[in-house]
Amino acid sequence: MIIQVKEVAKQFGGLRAVNNVSFDVNSKEILGIIGPNGAGKTTLFNLISGSLPVTSGTVTFNGEDITSQKPFVICKKGIGRTYQVVKPFGGITVLENVMVGAFNKASSTKEAREYALEILKKVGLDKKKDQIGNSLTIADKKRLEVAKALATQPKLLLLDEVMAGLNPSEVKEMLPIIRGLRESGITIIIIEHIMEVIMSVCDRIVVIHHGEKIAEGTPKEIANNEEVIKAYFGEEVSHA
Repeated sequence: MIIQVKEVAKQFGGLRAVNNVSFDVNSKEILGIIGPNGAGKTTLFNLISGSLPVTSGTVTFNGEDITSQKPFVICKKGIGRTYQVVKPFGGITVLENVMVGAFNKASSTKEAREYALEILKKVGLDKKKDQIGNSLTIADKKRLEVAKALATQPKLLLLDEVMAGLNPSEVKEMLPIIRGLRESGITIIIIEHIMEVIMSVCDRIVVIHHGEKIAEGTPKEIANNEEVIKAYFGEEVSHA
């Protein structure tokens, strides 16, 4: 396995946002994490990536305990991530945005530029490399967010709702990009509310509700899990 999350918890005052969540991810696997809004999914990503210190529990990556290490240290070790709210560096070009991530491993500007160009081709943004980051559409900003994370050369990539806000055709265009990342050897953990995406790309799914893991299994097993239907799908229906 590439990562092991064991009984991880996060306490904010009297609120336990993540409560003793455990799961493993194998190399080159795509693990989906789903749950209602406010379930603790992004907080869990923040704990894995070091953006927040854990209250208790451990995160082990490639056999090493990385619990609560600094984000830049964890990034250097090979964990990249995207953010739910995309925030490109607005005053510089798309290429320069990706070069910022490439400097995580690149030893020269030339090397960073060459690698950034490769990444832009992978996500379909190479023809927009000279545009300013803020000028992109939301769909292209999502691709740029993925490109920035990929440029750090991760072994494990955390994707936080990279398809939120996209129309069906844009979602369809993003799916082969995600599958291609796995084919290139990258392990993926993905948070997503679009169930078509989760069910079609994930090997396994973990369901979080009120900060706790309530289910884990294949897409088919999760789709037929009564507790998941009640906690997740039932709430979604009631909100409609």
